[in-house]
Amino acid sequence: MNDATKAKVVIERTYRAKVNELWDLWTTKQGFESWWGPVDFRVEVHAMEPRVGGAFHYDMIADAPEQIAAMKQMGRPISHETRGKFSEFRKNERLVLTHVIDFLPGVKPYESIITVEFFPKGDSTRMRVTLDPMHDENFSKMQTIGFTSQLSKLDDRYEQTR
Repeated sequence: MNDATKAKVVIERTYRAKVNELWDLWTTKQGFESWWGPVDFRVEVHAMEPRVGGAFHYDMIADAPEQIAAMKQMGRPISHETRGKFSEFRKNERLVLTHVIDFLPGVKPYESIITVEFFPKGDSTRMRVTLDPMHDENFSKMQTIGFTSQLSKLDDRYEQTR
């Protein structure tokens, strides 16, 4: 990995939402399914065990006709299974998700870590998400674009504040 690949990405949003509302989006089946995945994708959660060492398991599924066609054109499946665990769990404060990246052809499986921190203040909550880099610079860029895309689902749901 080169130095650019090793850089973590930090994305912050402040929403007019109580901390427990945002927390539940990360730790419940219904919450996770309601927003996870870039635009034109959805997830189906098979397991969600919100505790340290608890498993999560879901399928990421292309959901729009244009995205399905694009995936097929690239020779990629329209869905892939994703597994991981909750590596840290401090309710309404900090959450660390460790994903196992084992679905990329020709890439040795590895772990990818997402850290989420919550900072409530009045009727708003600031959410800071730190993405660890992927296996190469291109996938790290795609991860950032995809994550920003999925956050747009929350941007549409909750009023952002400054």
